[in-house]
Amino acid sequence: MRAWGEPAERIEAAALIVTELVTNAVQHTSTRRIRCRLLRSTEGVRICVWNRGRGRARIPAPASPADSAGLPVGEAPTAGDLEADDALDRLSEDGRGLLLVDALAARWGTRAALAGRLVWADL
Repeated sequence: MRAWGEPAERIEAAALIVTELVTNAVQHTSTRRIRCRLLRSTEGVRICVWNRGRGRARIPAPASPADSAGLPVGEAPTAGDLEADDALDRLSEDGRGLLLVDALAARWGTRAALAGRLVWADL
């Protein structure tokens, strides 16, 4: 993307999106065969992550902020609110990847086929 003249902030956003989409593919499929491709067009850059494995049947969607932390939106726990052992479980970072993709990408989507699943994001 540097060679294409893309600004640093778009490169950083692309790196984070790729990381999240590849992580999802690794965690939610039965294969380790994953391909990542960046496509450049006049409209911008499209990130494509394809996996050959059979993942969950449902189409991925970002969790709400409340779902990902186990807390109502806008409420952050204080140290006194949570038991020490419970605090880490309730503040888990799992489930936030597609929220990041949704926030950083102009749009994103997914396509499932017999050969695998493609998840794409446009910058």
